[in-house]
Amino acid sequence: MLLGLLLLPFLAFLKGRLGGSPGVLFSSTRLVAALGRQRRSRSGAILASLIYGAMALLLIALARPQLGKTLEHIQASGIDIMLVLDVSGSMIAEDYTIGNQRANRLDAVKRVTQQFIEGRPNDRIGIVAFAGRPYLVSPITLDHDWLIKNLDRVQLGLVEDGTAIGSALASAASRLKNKEAKSKLIVLLTDGANNAGKVMPLTAAEAAKALGIRIYTIGAGSSGPVPVPVKDAFGRTFYQRMVFEFDEKLLAEIAKIGDGKYFRAADTASLDNTFREIDRLEKSKVEIEKNVDTTDFFWWFIAAGALFLIAEIILSQTRWRRIP
Repeated sequence: MLLGLLLLPFLAFLKGRLGGSPGVLFSSTRLVAALGRQRRSRSGAILASLIYGAMALLLIALARPQLGKTLEHIQASGIDIMLVLDVSGSMIAEDYTIGNQRANRLDAVKRVTQQFIEGRPNDRIGIVAFAGRPYLVSPITLDHDWLIKNLDRVQLGLVEDGTAIGSALASAASRLKNKEAKSKLIVLLTDGANNAGKVMPLTAAEAAKALGIRIYTIGAGSSGPVPVPVKDAFGRTFYQRMVFEFDEKLLAEIAKIGDGKYFRAADTASLDNTFREIDRLEKSKVEIEKNVDTTDFFWWFIAAGALFLIAEIILSQTRWRRIP
């Protein structure tokens, strides 16, 4: 768009050479000899300058100039993280608390996960959820507001029930394999045992390790019978105590293969501490460049161009007009 500015001097030259169309025809140039005086020539030059100035300002406005678009050097962790969250039916068990109120496992996990995301603003983070099969909640992104909105939409029952740990690990690893981050990380959280999917968990862990991905595993929920809300035929909610299968040995082995660590998060406090510990362990500072917010100011050029045009129109109708 700014290349159009280069044409303005050429247009001004052509106009000077060819001249404009006459306003009134005269039988003899002697009748208008006085019109060539220096003051009148200077008036014409000013009017032309206003026109070309307005054109230049409007061309600049079309290019949408901005203020504040500068690169800022900041310290970031240089880590790409995939969070892998279990959303199987057992996550409805209410053995956690939020604000002294009973809460199910999924709600507690979502709250702590959001805090973890908010605490790492310069990391690229994505989310895979899984039950009987994995599904992508969000690809790797720095847009954490958008990431948290998608996390809020995660709920039970979106896919068939089950616990496909191996397939979920494989899905997360595939999202990280082509990334060039200094460090790549999977955080797997589940409250069950692998009973679905086509990929064995240890096979997926070995594949992730080969891709240079570290794996942390979290076993969610307390052991033994846990309260589970159940509705009767009249829609009333009551609680039954149930026992869910949980393979702690498998999670420890996955973390060992992935050069990470296994955590047991039996209650809300231990879940909070687990994510804080992972946050503390994964600190690898690098310097990155980040664009700061920009402010458009093309409206100033539009306003100035409009003023130039208005001035030219007004002056051309006064004593500076083309003929006396």
